[in-house]
Formats: sequence, structure tokens, C-alpha cells
Amino acid sequence: MATATDQLVGFGLVAFSLVLFVYYTLWIIVLPFMDSDHGIHQFFLPREYAVIIPVAAGLLLLLFIGVFIMFVTWKSRKHTKKSD
Repeated sequence: MATATDQLVGFGLVAFSLVLFVYYTLWIIVLPFMDSDHGIHQFFLPREYAVIIPVAAGLLLLLFIGVFIMFVTWKSRKHTKKSD
């Protein structure tokens, strides 16, 4: 069973993901249909960041996955040399 701390962390991650999803959805889908002088535009970044931020996050994710695979491969080769 999950402890109270685990449940709290899980709830926090789900809440953060929900807020991020709603913000991004409003930014990409709703904002283009509103007048550019509307006050809600002050809460959002310029529209070109809507592409730049996910691309940068995806590249960072690929980098971390690549480093993790490289580290695991390196460690497994190190252990096979010791056993020989």
C-alpha cells in the first residue's frame, strides 16, 4: 500500500499535470480566437514559445534517456569484465 507521503506526491504530480495541460490547451486552442487586446493575453507567453518549449523539453527527455541507456550499458559491461 502507498503511504500518505506517496499519495500526496502523486496527487501533486497529477494536479501539476492538469494545470499544465489546461494552461497549454488555453494557450494553443482558445487564445487565437480572442482579440489581441483582451486582458487574458498578459498571462501567456508569445505564441512562438508554444512550439519552442515542447521541442526543447522533448530534446532534453531524449538526452536524459540516451544518457541513462549509456550509463546502464557501461555498468553492465563493467560487471561482465569482472566476471570473466
